[in-house]
Amino acid sequence: MSRRRPPQEPGAVPEPPLISYVWQAPIRRPRPAEWDLPDGAAPGRLTPPMRAKLERIVRRVPEVMVKITGRTKSVEHLKSHLEYVTRNGELAGETEQGALLAGRVGLKDLQSRWTDDAVLDDRRRRDGSLSINIILSMPPGTDPIGVKDAARAFAVDTFGGNHDFVFVQHLEDKHPHVHLSVRSLGYNGKRLNPRKADLQVWRERFAEELRLRGIAAEATARRTRGRVRKADRGTVLALRKREIVPYVDRRAREEVIRNARDGIGQDHRWEQQIRSRQATIRQCYLDHASELERSGQVSDLAFAEQIREFVKDMPTIETRRHGLEKELAEFAESRRKDRPHVIGSTRGPDAEKDEKVR
Repeated sequence: MSRRRPPQEPGAVPEPPLISYVWQAPIRRPRPAEWDLPDGAAPGRLTPPMRAKLERIVRRVPEVMVKITGRTKSVEHLKSHLEYVTRNGELAGETEQGALLAGRVGLKDLQSRWTDDAVLDDRRRRDGSLSINIILSMPPGTDPIGVKDAARAFAVDTFGGNHDFVFVQHLEDKHPHVHLSVRSLGYNGKRLNPRKADLQVWRERFAEELRLRGIAAEATARRTRGRVRKADRGTVLALRKREIVPYVDRRAREEVIRNARDGIGQDHRWEQQIRSRQATIRQCYLDHASELERSGQVSDLAFAEQIREFVKDMPTIETRRHGLEKELAEFAESRRKDRPHVIGSTRGPDAEKDEKVR
């Protein structure tokens, strides 16, 4: 299966090779990345950035995490958050100017400055945010110094020209991560209001800064890696950890049970779209592997084999509903196997032996 493209108009910018479809995010990015730009001389050929990105994907290099954890909307909330990320002044924070804020004195100075600015901001709505809180994280084992340096470079490049910010690194967790708080109001009077496309760009920038420091990192969409299920929200995970069934879990199970009872088992339209998109992505990988094999070069043959193994090891295309249906079917099967032991003869396993003894 391949993705069809409309005919190109004369003078139009040539489209990149079809293999680039596998890493295209499902949102419109503000501007194309270097690995999305085709070769003007041969549009169907992979450029070095394209091949490098494909190799990182196939090698499964660690994926960066850039996540907005919340927004502070009051002076009290802002102070509380700054106290949390600095552990009440025990951890030093670093500002956009490179100044280190150490101890309770440094924390009080930052709180006072941001609070004064918030009071003078008479154009902020009552529910408007004072700051946006972001976490930049990498998997366990990543060099923490490199993560901090990359986070600093990312923050300066992304916000330093228009927003105040402070960041603090936490090392007590297995995942080296940095807490970044950015003032919503910019120097130009506009407020920071990131969208999904901005978050993807932030991930790509952070990954690039890590690679510049010798740390293998990538920022791809889930579908690029063959995953279709979104990660659960933090509140849902926290409830499960406390052995409390979240409302979303209860509602999903009730829907699956109701559909099973009514004999409804067909996929929803969006699930069919997921399967179709995944089939296209996986076929793109395989088509490119075949193209590499036709070159006959040793390096291309080895790379083609890696691509085929990557596709082979991709997870099963399973949505949340499919997972619950599988769980329900396994539970019903276990009950069916146990039923003879429950509703069978009440004479017990030794009844026949007792009769023979008599």
